[in-house]
Amino acid sequence: MTALAKYVRLESPGLWHEATGARGLNVVVGFREATLVLSDPKSDLALSHWSLPAVQRLNPGTLPALYAPGPDADETLEIDDTDMIAALDTVHRVLVRRQARPGRLRAIILAGATVLTLGLGFVWIPGALVQHTASVLPEVSRTEIGRAALAEVTRLTGPPCAARLGTLAAATLAERVLAPGPATILVVRDGVATSLALPGGLILLAAKLVETAPGPEALAGHVLAATLQSSGQDPMIPLLQHAGVAATFRLLTSGKLPEGVLAGYAETLLRTTPDMSSEALLERFRTARVPSSPYAYALDPTGEKVLPLIEADPYRDGTAPPVLSAEHWAKLQRICAE
Repeated sequence: MTALAKYVRLESPGLWHEATGARGLNVVVGFREATLVLSDPKSDLALSHWSLPAVQRLNPGTLPALYAPGPDADETLEIDDTDMIAALDTVHRVLVRRQARPGRLRAIILAGATVLTLGLGFVWIPGALVQHTASVLPEVSRTEIGRAALAEVTRLTGPPCAARLGTLAAATLAERVLAPGPATILVVRDGVATSLALPGGLILLAAKLVETAPGPEALAGHVLAATLQSSGQDPMIPLLQHAGVAATFRLLTSGKLPEGVLAGYAETLLRTTPDMSSEALLERFRTARVPSSPYAYALDPTGEKVLPLIEADPYRDGTAPPVLSAEHWAKLQRICAE
């Protein structure tokens, strides 16, 4: 499609009929590298994707031009914008000249059909869209979104404490408890009751919790509890649910969230109480090689409400390696002193 590069990003209004006899909907028609994207002009939500090689004009020489996404399709699209009509006619001529290369054409059609199927499925199944988007996001996107979420949250919590030696101790704790995945532990003075997780491996701890914890093992338990984020749910999922379907679809297709979609996210997140599963949490302790009893007794000194975490402690015999040295623990507890 290099000969058609001048048309990429071309847009025009159109009238889309989802099926034969269906009421026409005003759409924005977007010319892309291999597809024609039909979007809602109010929400920017993609309503349909057409493979450019498969698009057919049904009324040559007549205006408005009438198109279909294939020979057996029920959808139709009316366009009276001369630039868009010229672009689509050019597509048709280029493809006619390339008919001697059917393998490439089949590949383009298959790619377009895949985009169409995924696009329509995700538009109508918001839950699946959120789950899929969270599962395929590259680490660099997670980190970028996590930092944006942190900026939103610190409007309410204030900036993270930044005493240099305490920050190094927090990094040591993250490496000890959360490795091998990328993770950063931050301590904030206000807003966070105990601990919470943000996308991109960011864990926020309350300063009061760090200063009063009976030891690094108990604090490590709060870190592990934060990573559960509502019974094992990826912390990206509630963020995307807050952002909405249109923003999530844009993230999936462009790699970027629209500006402003995280407004109010901090208030919602700070009010959320994770639904903790003892079995899932014990697995986190087992994987991290951290005893669960210190965390359990920090939650309830009597042990009555946290009995499963005490009785099933994977390291009751004291074989777990130290979480932090005494020196690092002292530095971490003074992270907000400066």
